Amino acid sequence: MNDTPYARLSPDLVLDAVGACGLWPDGRLLALNSYENRVWQVGLEDESPVIAKFYRPGRWSDAAIIEEHTFSHELAAAELPVVAPLTFGERTLLVHDGFRYALSPRRGGRAPSLESIDQLQWLGRLIARMHVVGSRQPFMHRGALDRESMVRQPMQTVLESTLLPTSLQTNYRAAATRLDTAIAQRQQAIGPVRQLRLHGDCHPGNVLWTDDGPHFVDFDDARTGPAVQDLWMLANDERAMKAVLEGYEQFRDFDHGELALVPALRAMRQLHYAGWIAARWQDPAFPIAFPFAAESRWWEQHIADLHEMSDELE
Repeated sequence: MNDTPYARLSPDLVLDAVGACGLWPDGRLLALNSYENRVWQVGLEDESPVIAKFYRPGRWSDAAIIEEHTFSHELAAAELPVVAPLTFGERTLLVHDGFRYALSPRRGGRAPSLESIDQLQWLGRLIARMHVVGSRQPFMHRGALDRESMVRQPMQTVLESTLLPTSLQTNYRAAATRLDTAIAQRQQAIGPVRQLRLHGDCHPGNVLWTDDGPHFVDFDDARTGPAVQDLWMLANDERAMKAVLEGYEQFRDFDHGELALVPALRAMRQLHYAGWIAARWQDPAFPIAFPFAAESRWWEQHIADLHEMSDELE
């Protein structure tokens, strides 16, 4: 896999890709905060700007990306406030000079207030409606929120990476293996949980609030998993979760047994985060954005965190 897949992605190429869709860029470009993909705001002549998202080569298949787009359009058709990709010639996944990309409308906004009961309830109602749509049919080409993709693969990536100091390899392997076992035991204790199509990465940065209310962006991590995955990152304590669920249960039943999965999901996300950085370290953007990952003390703290999460789960 190319470690520097965006080396050729110049401003001129971005403008040409937008122009290839029949739009007229006015030359204004603004790079937006994104590491996995590359995202630009592109100004247009006599029209509102669009967002151009260039997909990281090798991460998702074409079928998986199209499935994400289809899900977004399905949600939009159900009158949910989501930002879905634009269609050109019946296609949402576009290709220009070897790069796969999509264009979407620009939608501004601010982060939600997670201290506001009203906003939390509002978000709960919208996520429930999203899950009603998400439960209608399964994903066929996208991944699942499972231990293989969220624990075992990232763990192996870290162990094979030069980022992890050699002196910490044994300790890291022991901590990650212990956490994997603890997660498996928690899942087994809870038993089977209904799976559905999710936003998958429903943190406050992917919810933008305006005077008209919230809208959801960035379905790049849409995958199959339990409903609680789309709730816990917006509810940082018991009070907040209660408010989110009060809104949620106005539109969809919720299995409260899923709440016991939250520590496991939190642990999976943290372990996956370290593996993600390790996997992308040769991308020039990553050492600049995550310099701490090159320091031994960060890995020492990460290992301590893994043991702490295992303590919570065991």
